[in-house]
Amino acid sequence: MFETAELGNQVAKRDYKQQVGPLRAALVEMQRQLAAANFSVVLVISGLPTAGKSETVNKLLEWLDARGIETHAQREPTDEERQRPPMWRFWRALPPAGKIGIFFGGWDGAPFLRRVMGKGPVSELDYDLDAYVNFERMLLSENVLLVKIWLHLPEQVLHRHIRKLQNDPATAWRVTRLDRKLADRYSRFLSHAEHLITRTAAGTPWHLVEATDTRYRHLTVGRILLEAIAERLTHEKARLPHVPTPVPVLPAERNVINTLDLTLRCEPHKAKKRIGELQAEIARLKRKLRSSHHSLVLVFEGPDAAGKGGAIRRLTQAMDARDYQVISVAAPTDEEKARPYLWRFWRHLPPHGRTVIYDRSWYGRVLVERVEGFASEDQWQRAYGEIDDFEMQLTASGCLLMKFWLAISPEEQLRRFEQRETTPYKQYKITPEDWRNREKWASYEAAACDMIERTSTLATPWLLIEAEDKSYARVKVLTAVVNRLKRAVNA
Repeated sequence: MFETAELGNQVAKRDYKQQVGPLRAALVEMQRQLAAANFSVVLVISGLPTAGKSETVNKLLEWLDARGIETHAQREPTDEERQRPPMWRFWRALPPAGKIGIFFGGWDGAPFLRRVMGKGPVSELDYDLDAYVNFERMLLSENVLLVKIWLHLPEQVLHRHIRKLQNDPATAWRVTRLDRKLADRYSRFLSHAEHLITRTAAGTPWHLVEATDTRYRHLTVGRILLEAIAERLTHEKARLPHVPTPVPVLPAERNVINTLDLTLRCEPHKAKKRIGELQAEIARLKRKLRSSHHSLVLVFEGPDAAGKGGAIRRLTQAMDARDYQVISVAAPTDEEKARPYLWRFWRHLPPHGRTVIYDRSWYGRVLVERVEGFASEDQWQRAYGEIDDFEMQLTASGCLLMKFWLAISPEEQLRRFEQRETTPYKQYKITPEDWRNREKWASYEAAACDMIERTSTLATPWLLIEAEDKSYARVKVLTAVVNRLKRAVNA
C-alpha cells in the first residue's frame, strides 16, 4: 500500500518557487468561493510521527486566509470531554458552512494508537473504525467535504529525521516519548495503519502523501485540498435545490399509538399527592446521580398540546436549577443550519450528574421535517440510522436516555386548543402553525409510528404515555424517571 509513497519524489527549490505562487493564488480564490458556498471543509492530517503534520498545517495557514480556518489538535481528553461520548469533542468542533476545519490525527487517532501500543484487541479497533465510517458518511451527506491525508515516511528516513530533530536544541522538544515509541514499532505501526486506511476507505478514501521532501509534501497537500474544493464547488453549482414535497401517508388501522387506552385517569387529589412523593424521590436520586458516572437526557415528543410542557415542569420542580437545562427545539437557527443536522443536539449534551430535557428533539427530522417536506426522503430515511448511532454513543458513555411519546386524541387536542385561545395566559401557546399541523394528524401519526418502530431499542425504548388525562400522564412520566434513576444509582 505504501509503495507509492516511497518513490523518492522531490521538488527542486527553483521549481518550488515557480509552482507555489500560482498554487497560493488558486487556493485563496477557492477559499473566497467557499465562503459563499453551502458546505464546509474538514481536512484531516494524519500519518507517521514527525512526518511534518504541524509544518504542513502551518504552511496552509500561511497560504490561506487564516480567518476562515479553525485548527484542532486532539490531545488527551479533558475532564469535560471524558464526561461525554468520545465523539463529542469532534462534533462541537465541526466548522460551519463556508469555512475549513483542520484536525490533527482525526477521530481515529486514539483507538489506533492504543492498538499500536498493544492495548486492546483488533476487534475493539474495528468496532471504533466502523463507527467512524458511519460518522464520515453522515458528514458527506450533511454538506461537509471531508479530505483525509496520510503523511508517510520510509523507516530509515523516519529514524534519521528523529535523530536530526533531537540533536538540535531548537527542535528537540518536537520529538515526544510517544514519537520514539511509535518509531521503534515502525512495522507494527504500518501494519495497523494499513488496516485503518483500508477499513475506513468506505467512508472517505485517504490520500497517501510521501513526506520525505518538504517542498513536495507542501505542494501535494495544497493541490489535493484545492482539487477537492474545486470539484465540490462544481458539483454544488450543478445540483438542483431541494423543493419541499410533502407526501401524505396514512397510519395502519391498528398501531402502537391508536391502540393505547386513552381512558386511563388519575384522580386530581391522588395525583397531586403522588406527584409530590415522586418529586421528593427524584430530588434524592438526582443528588446521588452527581457522584455516579451518569448524566440524564429526557426527550419529550407528541402532538401539539399533548402536555409535554406540564410534564417537564413537574420534573424540574424536583431538580436543582443549577443541575438541569430545558431545551425547547424550534426551527434551526442560521448557526445550526450551517452545520450537520445533529450538531445542535450534540453541543448540549450534559456532563456527569447533570440533566438536559428536550421539549422536542432530533426526532424532528423524521416527524415534522418529513411530514412538511422540509427534509428530502433520503434525509429522513437516513436519519433513523444516524439517530440510532447517536443514541448508542450516548448510552455507551453513561448517559441515561429516556424517550417519552405523549399521546392524546384529536378531540382532546381540539378541546385544549380552544381552551388556549380563550384563556389569556395560555394564548401564547397557540399559533396558526398548530392549526395547520392538526390538519395533517394522520400523516403525523403514521410518521410517529415509523419512528417508534425503527428507533425503539432495548437500551433506549420509547415510553408511550396515555396523556388524555394530564394527571395520569404526569404520574406515569415521573414514575418512569424514578425507576430509571433507581436502577442507575442502585438505590
